[in-house]
Amino acid sequence: MSEKTECKRWLNPEELKKEYGFSTSNQAKLRMDNKIPFSKVGHYIRYDRWEIDKWLKNNSVSMRD
Repeated sequence: MSEKTECKRWLNPEELKKEYGFSTSNQAKLRMDNKIPFSKVGHYIRYDRWEIDKWLKNNSVSMRD
């Protein structure tokens, strides 16, 4: 009996919403503005977890006192 320790790499919009907190309407706006990395195969939107993590890190804002 082995447990899967890796996270799922490709996320659909509902999974991104659940794991990262982006509403599906916000995701759509970010996609239309080309601000969030995503892939589209046919009618299916998928987000690469690695690219989302990199995108969040590269777009973080540091708060200064």
